[in-house]
Amino acid sequence: MLLGKVIGTVWATRKDPKLEGVKFQIVEEQNPDETATGKYVVAVDSVGAGASETVLVAAGSSARQTEITKNKPVDAVIMAIVDRLDVSKK
Repeated sequence: MLLGKVIGTVWATRKDPKLEGVKFQIVEEQNPDETATGKYVVAVDSVGAGASETVLVAAGSSARQTEITKNKPVDAVIMAIVDRLDVSKK
């Protein structure tokens, strides 16, 4: 799983018919201290995440395990909105 922040939306009017009705979000990957890694992923939003929300993203075959993405050509899915991060530093 990846930790990230929603920074935008991708609009695609022409796409595979299996992807009709899904929302694509641009997620900027983050470290646990909420600093950006400089990496980005486009993910299907299965939970209704909004701009600037911190989210968890599942990638690879795990991305096709949600109700919205099952048996669809998807490689990344937002599957949780993070309410809080508790990080211990040594």
